[in-house]
Amino acid sequence: MKTLSLKLDDGVFEETEEVIGAINKPRNRYINEALQYYNRIQKRKLLTKQLAFESKLVSEESMKVLSEFEELGEYDY
Repeated sequence: MKTLSLKLDDGVFEETEEVIGAINKPRNRYINEALQYYNRIQKRKLLTKQLAFESKLVSEESMKVLSEFEELGEYDY
């Protein structure tokens, strides 16, 4: 486990303290779980962006292949 010094805005700290008091969870555990959740969201966003990029590449290539097949079809006798 790593030790981390963390500066929080006063409002964020107060809100966090209210929540962890209400759910009776240690601050460290709460922050770890929050970061894990946030990391999953960010990874999903990165994956979505990557898939959209790759999908566009595949789409462009598919259109080229389709065009070539259409050109071949024009010469059928």
